[in-house]
Amino acid sequence: MRLKALLLVLLCFAAGLSYAQTGRVEEKEQTVNGVNRRGQQLTVQLDPAMVEKLWKNQLSEKAGKLKVKYTKGVYTLDGVVLDTISSNPMRIISTINTTPEGSQVWWSLDMGVAYVDKTATPKEYAAAEGYLMAFARKAYREDIFRQINQAEDVLRATKLEQERVVKQANDIQTTIEKNRQRKLQLEAELVKNAEELKQLEQNVQTNLKQQELSKQQVQEMEKAVEAVRAKLNNVK
Repeated sequence: MRLKALLLVLLCFAAGLSYAQTGRVEEKEQTVNGVNRRGQQLTVQLDPAMVEKLWKNQLSEKAGKLKVKYTKGVYTLDGVVLDTISSNPMRIISTINTTPEGSQVWWSLDMGVAYVDKTATPKEYAAAEGYLMAFARKAYREDIFRQINQAEDVLRATKLEQERVVKQANDIQTTIEKNRQRKLQLEAELVKNAEELKQLEQNVQTNLKQQELSKQQVQEMEKAVEAVRAKLNNVK
C-alpha cells in the first residue's frame, strides 16, 4: 500500500508538469494608497508565495544599489532603469494579489514624463508586457524545477521502498532456509536419539544377562570355597 501511494504521488507530479505554462497580461487600473493608477497585470496559475518571492527577487536584482520599499503590500522602487523597456529611470509601484484565477502581479511604471500606457506609450507598453511574460516563463520554469525535485524525492523514496521490500523478501527466504536446515538437524537428531535409545536398551539387556552370569559365577565360587573348607574340616 505504501508503494502504491508513492507511485500515485509521482504520477500526480508528472500530470502537474503538463499544465498550460502561459501567463496573461492586461492593462489594469488599481487604487494604491488612495491614488488610482493605470498599469499592467500579469496572471499566472502558480503558488502566490512562490510568485511573490520570485517577483521580489526580480525587483531587487534590477534595483542594484537602490532600495525596494515594501509597505502594506505595496512594493515601491524609485529611479530604476529597465533598459528593455526604457532608458529613462522609472518609478515602479507593484502589488501581488491572489484570485481564483491564480496569482496576479500588477505594476505601474512612471517614466517621469509619462506613465507606461497602451495608448500613450505603445512601444514601452509592449516592452513591459514582454518583460512580464518573460517573468511568467521564469516563474513556470521555477515551478517545474520544484515539481521535478519533489518528483525525484518521491522516486528516491520509491526506490528505497523497493529495496526494503526486496531485502524483506531475502530475509524471509533466509529465515525459511535456516528453519529448513534446523528441521533437518532436528530430524537427524531424533533419528540419532532413537538409535542411541535402542542401543541403550540393548545395553541394558546385555547388562542384565551379564549380571545373571556374574551371579551364577559368584554362587559357583561360593560353592567351591565351601567345598574346600569342608575338606579342611575333614583333616584330623
